[in-house]
Amino acid sequence: MNFRYLHTICFLFMLSLLVQACGSATEQNEILPIESFIYKPDRSNFKLSPDGSKIAYLGLHDHCKNIFIMDLSDGDKSKQLTYQDNLNVQNFNWANDSIIVFSNSHYTDDILRLHAVDIATDSIHALLEPVKSRLKFMQPIRDYQGAMYASLNTRDSSVFDLYKIFLDGRKPELVYKNPGSITSWIPSPDGVVRLALTNDSVQESILYRANEQQQFREVAVYDFKTSVHPVGYLGESTTSVVAMSNQNRDKFAIVEYDVSAGKEIRELFADDQVDVNNEGFSHQLHQQLFATTSACRKEYRFFDTQLKSTYEIIQRHFKGSAVDFLDMDRDLERFIIRVYSDVRAGEVYYYNKSTDEFTLLMTSYPDLKEEKMLPMEFVKFNARDNQEINGFITYPKGKKKNCPLVVLVHDGPSRRDDWGFNPEVQFLANRGYAVFQINYRGTTGYGKAFWSAGFREWGGRIQSDITDGVTWLIHEGKVDKNRMAIMGTGFGGYSALHAASFNPSMYECIISSSGYSNLFTYFKEIPPHLKPYVQMYYQIIGNPEREAEFFKTISPLFHAGKVKKPVLFFQGGKDKYTSVTDANQFVARLKQNNIPVRYIFKEEEGRRFKSEENMALYFQEIEGFLKQYLH
Repeated sequence: MNFRYLHTICFLFMLSLLVQACGSATEQNEILPIESFIYKPDRSNFKLSPDGSKIAYLGLHDHCKNIFIMDLSDGDKSKQLTYQDNLNVQNFNWANDSIIVFSNSHYTDDILRLHAVDIATDSIHALLEPVKSRLKFMQPIRDYQGAMYASLNTRDSSVFDLYKIFLDGRKPELVYKNPGSITSWIPSPDGVVRLALTNDSVQESILYRANEQQQFREVAVYDFKTSVHPVGYLGESTTSVVAMSNQNRDKFAIVEYDVSAGKEIRELFADDQVDVNNEGFSHQLHQQLFATTSACRKEYRFFDTQLKSTYEIIQRHFKGSAVDFLDMDRDLERFIIRVYSDVRAGEVYYYNKSTDEFTLLMTSYPDLKEEKMLPMEFVKFNARDNQEINGFITYPKGKKKNCPLVVLVHDGPSRRDDWGFNPEVQFLANRGYAVFQINYRGTTGYGKAFWSAGFREWGGRIQSDITDGVTWLIHEGKVDKNRMAIMGTGFGGYSALHAASFNPSMYECIISSSGYSNLFTYFKEIPPHLKPYVQMYYQIIGNPEREAEFFKTISPLFHAGKVKKPVLFFQGGKDKYTSVTDANQFVARLKQNNIPVRYIFKEEEGRRFKSEENMALYFQEIEGFLKQYLH
């Protein structure tokens, strides 16, 4: 054979191998740094002033959260409003166009400090003496002739009384002493408190009075599965409100409701598939502007044509993304919006309709680029009793068959997983795992029948729904049954520990963050202000005093000896609902049985790790743990 010809053939062969190698390298997933999935915003909580002329937000000064003002008509007048250097501003609200009310503290459960700051003069004065109490402003949060309505549990930690908080700093005035079961009051547009809601955890009721000289009277009573939640008064009416209601229906709908008679007047909007979301009511305009549902992506139904036109303009500008209205002025000309998707972490913008200009206020997770994120797919399957269950799956790049799997169980259980950006999901998918999120029975958003189907099923059908979903994925060939893990926080952590104890062969490893291991102590850890809901929890979970054997049966702590697979256990010392003692005991029993267990305890953290250092540790530990046991 001619040597030159042979040399050419060899050269072309080597070149083809090089091209193939380059191609396969290009297709491989780029492993993103852990730091990219940890985001502590420099600016947050953007709120328009009632007249829409300014935006207040929280920014950092001396490592503490402070209030800043963005003047929308004159940028030179934008400024920092507070200068806390050893306390964080926890919450703030516009009382009116010139005064902001805010609270500050070292940490969330610190003593209550409440202040008012004048926008023009920057002067700050205290509205309350520092007190060990919790405060809840009554909706709508606004100035009623120099005062705001709020409830405080100063007299009794389990009961909130209604007060007027005066903006000039005068001593708060007790408006109504709570007999024990009132959970909130709703002022009318004229500032008179005519409406109150009660909840003894078994029954909810609506109380009404025509004026302040009358006593409240009960106009409607519902069991806790059926609810009518007044949102706000319609127009200047003192009797007609917009409410969220599932009375005489399975799904929550938006209705007009007569609070003086305790009767529904008409249905404004409902959906056959899911509950209508509680949003879209304007307290400034006293009307329902829009409604939304979230079967998968959020969908809008508009009642205001002007706002519908604005939404369509925004949608055209941000094609393919979802839009949330975070705030708007009374003229519907100035807006704060969030734009996001399942692969777009999202940005917050100020939008001026009259000039058609978008101003970027904040970018979430700026290092996580859209083109490198992985889409969240909607899925549904039938559980063993033929109950339809849905959820989402996110696949690793370039693979939809025989994937290693992480089942990510949501907390609650009375919550739900929604379509949208989730940094934890993206982190796991970026590391090569399919991520399965299941809206098991007991999840909210799908009607009261589906929600109540999870009652007394914490250790039963809720867990079998999760198992059935995973089994379905295996049968579909989507995941590798020999490379599966389950993880979650709170109730999700409980589900992971339950699977480790009662289904020990299904998963190769288990990850729990502040997961409930002992449901007896779950009830003991309930904070005083939530004690009125204990009877409801008895119906949803069970009664530990009367059903000790049942609680022992469904509490993983008492079955730790059945655990056969490695466990990674995170625990925060300040989590209010899980016992550190129980966590220590569970881990100790695994060690006694020579089960590989990694225990990460952080005294200063709550249910979820919040500090950047601890969040980095959280992701590092999960990455190493899954790599060890799923590869």
